[in-house]
Amino acid sequence: MEAAAASLLGPLPRNTAGGISFPVLSSNNPYHYAQLHHPFSSLLNINLTRCTSRLPPCRVSLKEDDATPQWQLDFLGPDPQPRSDEDDDPLPAESTDWCVRARRSALSSIEARGLSPALERMVSPPKKIKNKKKKKQKKKKILSKKPRKDDELLGEDEVDGDVEEIFSVSDDLDLRVAQLADGVFDEKRQRNREHFIQTLSSFSAAPSNRNKEVSFNRDIVQAQTAEEVLALTAVVIAAVAKGLSPSPLTALNIATALHRIAKNMESVSMMQTHRLAFARHRDMSMLVGLAMLSLPECSPQGISNISWALSKIGGDLLYLPEMDRIANVAISKVEDFNAQNVANIAGAFASMRQSAPDLFSALAQRAAQLVHTFKEQELAQFLWGCASLNECPYPLLDALDAAFQDATSFKCHVDMSQSGAKEVSSEEYGSNSHALNFSRDQLGNIAWSYAVLGQLDRQFFSHIWRTLCQYEEQRVSDQYREDIMFSSQVYLANQSLKLEYPHLDMGLRGDLEEKISKAVKSKRFNQKTTSLFQKDVGRLLYTTGHEWVREFTVDGYTVDAALVDEKLALEIDGTTHFSRNLGTPLGHTSFKRRYITTAGWKLVPLSHQEWEELQGESEQMKYLRRILGIDAE
Repeated sequence: MEAAAASLLGPLPRNTAGGISFPVLSSNNPYHYAQLHHPFSSLLNINLTRCTSRLPPCRVSLKEDDATPQWQLDFLGPDPQPRSDEDDDPLPAESTDWCVRARRSALSSIEARGLSPALERMVSPPKKIKNKKKKKQKKKKILSKKPRKDDELLGEDEVDGDVEEIFSVSDDLDLRVAQLADGVFDEKRQRNREHFIQTLSSFSAAPSNRNKEVSFNRDIVQAQTAEEVLALTAVVIAAVAKGLSPSPLTALNIATALHRIAKNMESVSMMQTHRLAFARHRDMSMLVGLAMLSLPECSPQGISNISWALSKIGGDLLYLPEMDRIANVAISKVEDFNAQNVANIAGAFASMRQSAPDLFSALAQRAAQLVHTFKEQELAQFLWGCASLNECPYPLLDALDAAFQDATSFKCHVDMSQSGAKEVSSEEYGSNSHALNFSRDQLGNIAWSYAVLGQLDRQFFSHIWRTLCQYEEQRVSDQYREDIMFSSQVYLANQSLKLEYPHLDMGLRGDLEEKISKAVKSKRFNQKTTSLFQKDVGRLLYTTGHEWVREFTVDGYTVDAALVDEKLALEIDGTTHFSRNLGTPLGHTSFKRRYITTAGWKLVPLSHQEWEELQGESEQMKYLRRILGIDAE
């Protein structure tokens, strides 16, 4: 029987390296035909398998210039066919092995999509460090390093530690497959992480150890950098995951850790790109997830600290669902908030462009109850937050008018020699306990807020504005950014007073208006950039046959394009003009539209979202003509 099989096979070919290899089995190959139709094909297969199992793996003899990268050879596996020196294709040929064919097909698809670098990193992983001490040193080193471009692109950190070991089996495999499968396993990995966080929360519900909690809190507060705080928290999270009980991960400590991370970032003026890369660290994601679970147990100060911290770490690019959860929890606890909590939460949502109508309505009601407890900075911050999101706090405005009905009950002192306000004794104000001591910037913020909200006829604003006029004798320079910001706010409020409330006769007089106008028109801090969106729309506008004027100024406001004779203005609004979750116009956008309309112009807004939904230039041109009321020629 074996002799018959040997006669069918004939002499075995040898490759250039001297080893035995087998030809490709195909329909045109006599060996393939013999295997399919010979009655001893089953025995032939067995003998072939037995023979080949004793042979060393085959390798292709290649020219050095045409050598295939080692990572591709590792991915495809051994070559089942001998190759000649004249063959240009160094990769393994097709075979009956379905796994080899699948890998070849996958490699071609990956190369076509430009994902070869990612595959190379996965096929050739870095060597693991067995020594636990070296792992901890590597973790500290990675946390202290600046984020690399690869980290920003892939969104994955390389921190090794105890928490990494928990996910080392399933999470690493899911990550690699997800990169090849275009994120198929992202949802599964997120569920695993949520399950892990739920497990941590169940451990933290055990009886507490006050000494451990206080010690952990002290370590967090004493940490000098955001990386140190995160490293301390990661160690505790890993210990709790392994069964540490009682857990020091209380709601207070979690909120404190987030707050200290953000505060340390602010202290060193960390760049936004570095903050976003930091936020993508796995340990940071765990900490934020724990904070969301502990929100119902947090005090009002804890909720305030968490919201402020997320706004500083993620800006207006991250933590959208987290802020929605904060809004829901804050509404349920708003009656326990003090003035500082109200101001900080409003400021956090405003800086992140996160609309929350129900939350701001509840905050306005609470602020009205606390009107006499507000400090100057807190009042200015809350009004600015409401104006930024275009949420008018009517209850608070009414309470301010009632609390300060006349000038004798409203005292403001501005230090002319410094940008901030100086402390004023109670004797200087007399017996009035509600005297306010505003800085120049705070007055500018309040004036701008009232202008945006369209509430310049309020009693409280009249006192603010008269106090602001005390700067008539002070020089407002056009060389400093602080002066430019203050001047811009005052300039817009003054223009709104003259245009929308001329009957109040409260416009600036004398040299102050001239100085502020000069500072606002300075080109030092007013360099404008034109986006691709504006360029695309501008190019189509010129094809309409009308004489459009770009960047036309209307009483201090600049519109993107205008037909001056028809008093028709087109505003091309990008994503920064709208809230990121609801898409509603922000306060400064609504104010600009209202102002230009009041000035007698027909304003047509065009949002980036509307433009992206249009298909092709033909449809875009039809849409432009329709919204502008221009007949097609």
